[in-house]
Amino acid sequence: MASRLRHDGVLIVGAGLAGLSAALACAPRKALVLTEAPLSHGCSSAWAQGGMAAALSEGDTAEQHAADTVAAGAGLVDAAMARLLTTEGPEAVRALAALGAPFDRTADGAFAQSLEAAHSRPRVARVKGDQAGAAIMQALAAHVLAQPHVTVRDGHRLRGLLQDADGRVRGVVAEHEGALIEITASAVILATGGIGGLYAQTTTPAELKGEGLALAALAGALIADPEFVQFHPTAIDIGRDPAPLATEALRGEGAVLVDAEGERFMARYSNQAELAPRDVVARAIHAERAAGRGAFLDAREAVGEAFPHEFPAVFAACLSGGIDPRVQPIPVAPACHYHMGGIATDADGRTTLPGLYAAGECAATGVHGANRLASNSLLEAAVFGARAGRAAAAEIEPGPARLVRLVTPALPAADLAELRRAMSREAGVVRDAQGLGRLLDLIDALEAAHGRAAPLVAARLVAAAASARRESRGGHFRSDFPLTDADPRRTFIRWADLMPAAWKIAAE
Repeated sequence: MASRLRHDGVLIVGAGLAGLSAALACAPRKALVLTEAPLSHGCSSAWAQGGMAAALSEGDTAEQHAADTVAAGAGLVDAAMARLLTTEGPEAVRALAALGAPFDRTADGAFAQSLEAAHSRPRVARVKGDQAGAAIMQALAAHVLAQPHVTVRDGHRLRGLLQDADGRVRGVVAEHEGALIEITASAVILATGGIGGLYAQTTTPAELKGEGLALAALAGALIADPEFVQFHPTAIDIGRDPAPLATEALRGEGAVLVDAEGERFMARYSNQAELAPRDVVARAIHAERAAGRGAFLDAREAVGEAFPHEFPAVFAACLSGGIDPRVQPIPVAPACHYHMGGIATDADGRTTLPGLYAAGECAATGVHGANRLASNSLLEAAVFGARAGRAAAAEIEPGPARLVRLVTPALPAADLAELRRAMSREAGVVRDAQGLGRLLDLIDALEAAHGRAAPLVAARLVAAAASARRESRGGHFRSDFPLTDADPRRTFIRWADLMPAAWKIAAE
């Protein structure tokens, strides 16, 4: 029997940029933040290299940034949400700078901004070339810990949700030191990150296996666009799990992609060459590797001896794998990097379940469409995390009710490893009906053996939606349906839609 605690305020699960931004915005309402890892660990925000995209320079505008966001999203971006993001984005960056985030500056004190793929101009505010995420999270975490209205408890892993008879989410079930604890609150914000841990090749913390997405789906929340997974083209291929990342800013500085013979190849795939959208570059590298030609990022001329101080994280990762990027091309491969889909929300983080909010990568606001624009993820976490915090803080404490626990079983490590390999193989950069069918069969078998574990639920959402989308668009490429439909349509799905008929009958 789990013990039960009552929190008089907002309960936030996840301590990345979205979760901490939400916690700050709850003031003066109390905010309780639960995180499995210590602050700034186990979250993708701290690993982000490129920075935050925002219209901060003279001549740039929110309209231009929104237009680039819409263009990169391959027809599925919610234009109104993109405009909201890009309009509120500059102030979000300035607010983080005011908290102590040490963004690079020009000689006159303005934000130094990098060019990244699919942006029409340099607009990515950075920190020491590739240190943005870690530096932002360090400054934000220090500020959050000093706030009297915020309590942070680490060592707490999300295991389930609490719902009343009307379907309202009233709290969570967390595991702490091997024991389950029920914590009720006036509102719950899921800021649990993405699904990178479901893939064998990923650039994100392996802890992120879609638990928040899965639990929200099982509770009945509407899920949007789960098939759209972004694969970063230039994970550093040195056999590490997770794979270190070679930031897109390197290509913005002039680094080029070459094969094993040193020949550039991107011009064969796009007239934008190395600065094509991420999905195009990822497929090009995938194709070169599949053809046996290999793929390498050559930054010797573009960066060279400046590597240690211009891109210290990339430099250190390369050296740890026996590569000196000052004098050698960097071996690269696509890896799962970001999930465009997630729990469907409105502009204030509300899901379709009363009492439940979502922010950051686990949410689907509609700003990323089928292919996220580079460096929009940290911006979305800050902007929509704060909006969710303000909205959740306005929730009125509901009255007493009998609560039902929704808790998922664990998936053994060996079976998780098998799932990860299958996800990379069958729901990766290139997909087809046969591979997706094999993946769904594996998920069926693992679920029959171990129950409806959260990673299996999240993987099924991705695989089922990918199987149903018989076209290629953005990060979703079907080799058996390589063309893009003329009529763009987003995916909106509920867990009940995926239940086999026998399950539906049993549930009724």
